Amino acid sequence: MTAVNTATNVRRKSRTSIPEGSIMERLTDFAFSIPDFRRTGKGNHRHELGDIIILMILAQMSKSVGRADIIEFGRHNLRKFQSMGMLGNGVPSEATLCQIENEIDDLGFAGRMFALSKEFHDELVKTCACPEIICIDGKAMCGTVQGNGRAPDIVSAYSPSTGITLATEACKEKSNEIKAVPLLLDKIDIAGRLVTADAMSMQKDIIDRIREKDGYFLIELKANQRALRYGVEDSIRHVAPLSSHTEGSELGHGRIERRTYNVYDGLELIADKDKWGGNLTVFEFVSRCTRTSTGAETTETRLYVSNLPVDTPWIGKAVRNHWSIESMHWGLDFNLLQDSIKRKSTKAARNLDTIQRIVYSLFSIWKGRRKKLSDKAKGLAELLRHVSMSITRLLHLLSQK
Repeated sequence: MTAVNTATNVRRKSRTSIPEGSIMERLTDFAFSIPDFRRTGKGNHRHELGDIIILMILAQMSKSVGRADIIEFGRHNLRKFQSMGMLGNGVPSEATLCQIENEIDDLGFAGRMFALSKEFHDELVKTCACPEIICIDGKAMCGTVQGNGRAPDIVSAYSPSTGITLATEACKEKSNEIKAVPLLLDKIDIAGRLVTADAMSMQKDIIDRIREKDGYFLIELKANQRALRYGVEDSIRHVAPLSSHTEGSELGHGRIERRTYNVYDGLELIADKDKWGGNLTVFEFVSRCTRTSTGAETTETRLYVSNLPVDTPWIGKAVRNHWSIESMHWGLDFNLLQDSIKRKSTKAARNLDTIQRIVYSLFSIWKGRRKKLSDKAKGLAELLRHVSMSITRLLHLLSQK
């Protein structure tokens, strides 16, 4: 009992050394707000749940992603952790980490991430002439296989202006993104904001949900809505656009790209107006690319359906910003090795995803709070290399106010 009291007193003293309002202070509050599923009043209870969660997050931020790597990271920096009032009984075993990932309430854990993300998002989001963009897309946890042979899918809402994942929703084993997206929309405030999504979200229930919450939507139109897609393609040939503008030529990735956006009134193109609710705008995106090495030219045309006004000037920005969520998903796989980490249960995979999205968001929060443009321009891989060299560097980054 004396050892526990001593550790508690050390933690209280260490909390006073954490800068008020810093990222580390809020991260600590988050970790210790997670309900402990264990019988803490009985049995052999050696490690506090908050200590283990912070260990897992800091280890992931230092490129130690596997359980064995997390344990080695904790042992290497044990004195530092104990000076912060943590891990008073040493580093937890691999079995303990496995138990935490498999038994912690994944829904509650993701819900607490939503509260942490919202707090930082509200602080960092910048006012602009256009509504804030929220990108929605799903990602498969390829390191886990469910009973039906499929990898679990997790749908997320991502803010490209802040680099923060606002909320996530896991698809049920016998379901898909179409059922998960409405549940995800219920978790976030989209009033006056623009929701972008891929063609799978072109569903009446999803569009109606966005309208009910006073939001805007921009969804790609593909052949999953065959009648709508082909009907628009046939009609668009005989209708002049209400407006058209071209961007470029832009050089990048070994090609010169010119982008043209044509805007049409959806009431003239969509036959089944009663089903889709009317008041729709159709955007035609035409990309013409020329390869600098060969001079070969390619043309790609995509169609988008929206309830934005026809005179919206920043539609090109919205179309391109949606790819930021794909970039974030790629970062989870490439930098944090998410798809390479094997988990036997869907709950463990969901908890791993929550931790790694917190890690990704923490780096984005640090960049958002910085004033130097060179710091804001740093990528996730560069920051991971920097802080993985020393836990002192990592704690200095997290002390940012």
